[in-house]
Amino acid sequence: MSKKKSEEKVDAFTPKAYTKNCRVVSPPIAGAFKERPYKPTRFRMYYERGEFPIALAHDNRGNSITWKVEFEKIDYHHFLPLFFDGLRETKHPYEFFARQGSLDLLNHGGPRILPVIPQLIMPIKNAMNTRNHQVMCTTLKVLQHLVLSADGVGEALVPYFRQILPVFNIFKNKNSDVIDNSQRTRENIGALINETLEMFEYYGGPNAFINIKYMIPTYQSCMIN
Repeated sequence: MSKKKSEEKVDAFTPKAYTKNCRVVSPPIAGAFKERPYKPTRFRMYYERGEFPIALAHDNRGNSITWKVEFEKIDYHHFLPLFFDGLRETKHPYEFFARQGSLDLLNHGGPRILPVIPQLIMPIKNAMNTRNHQVMCTTLKVLQHLVLSADGVGEALVPYFRQILPVFNIFKNKNSDVIDNSQRTRENIGALINETLEMFEYYGGPNAFINIKYMIPTYQSCMIN
C-alpha cells in the first residue's frame, strides 16, 4: 500500500492552493495594534551627556524638574524638538524628564513655540508610530498642551495632519467603549484621541475639519450645534 502524501502548507490565492495534497494556511495577523520597537532617542543621548540644563527636584507633591537657566534664555529651536523626541522613552528617568520637560517648555514658551512646529512633527509621528500604550497616551496629552500653548499653533498643525493622523485613525475606537480605571486616569487611547481631534478642529481654523475628515472618515465634527 502506498503511503498518503503529507499535506503541503501554501498561501491562499496562489496556484498551488488549488492543487491536491495542499492545505491553505491562514494569512498572518496584520499587526496594526502591535507595538513597534524604537531606536535609542537623541534625547537619551543628550541627557546622558549632561547637555540639558535640568535637574530632578523632590517636594511634597512628588518629582519635578528644576531648570538651571531662565526659560527666556532657552533656545526653543534646539531643545523643544529634543524633548519631544524623548516622548518615545518608557524608562525612568528619561520618560519623566522628556514628558515633564516638554510640558514645562510649552507652558513658558509663548510666541517662541509657533516657529518650531515644523521641527516637532517627526518626533510626534515617531512617538505615535511606536503603538506603545504609555507612549501614545503621553504624546496625546502633550499634543493637547501644544495646541493650547500659543496663538496660531492649532492652525499651524493642520498642514501636517497627513503625517500625524494615520495612527489616530487606527486607534480611534480602541477601548473607547470601556469604562474602567483607565478613564479616570486618562489612559484610554480612544478617548484621548477623540479629545485631541476635537481640539485640533476647534483651534485649527476653517480648514481643520475637512483635513481631519480626509484622514479619519469616521470623525464627527464637534462644532455641530
